[in-house]
Amino acid sequence: MGGLRTGFWRRPLWLALMALVAAVSPARSTPSGDVARGTYLARITGCIGCHTPRTRDGVLEARLLSGGDHPIAGNLGRFFPPNITPDQATGLGAWTAADIGRAIKTGQTPDGRILSSAMPWRTQFSGLTDSDALAVAAYLKSLPPISNRVPPPLPPEKK
Repeated sequence: MGGLRTGFWRRPLWLALMALVAAVSPARSTPSGDVARGTYLARITGCIGCHTPRTRDGVLEARLLSGGDHPIAGNLGRFFPPNITPDQATGLGAWTAADIGRAIKTGQTPDGRILSSAMPWRTQFSGLTDSDALAVAAYLKSLPPISNRVPPPLPPEKK
């Protein structure tokens, strides 16, 4: 019995040490609620299908959302979906979460331009709640920045 009593103090000390380590350890890399919801919304609304380069086997996950490599017809011609990673030079790195949310819902960029009609902000994204648009923005801001300048727009195809 004496052996049990002498080791009795170790368990509370061990538990206290574990609690201290957990309290000062950096947060785990699991997405926050907004990022997790934004990830879900970006996947079900088709962001990845347009804004990610493809191979014959599907999208290139390593270059996720770094800009599409197949032109999409819009109201003024054909364009390549832009890089929407947080890269400062070629993506949305200079945009705030509010800028991204506004562009998703209204089609208006921070400099006042209106996005192409190929981006379904009028038909699909204008009905998102502000919190859902900001969740997508949080997800996009959480991605690793990928430098990828997409080609310039092309003139409309002749019919």
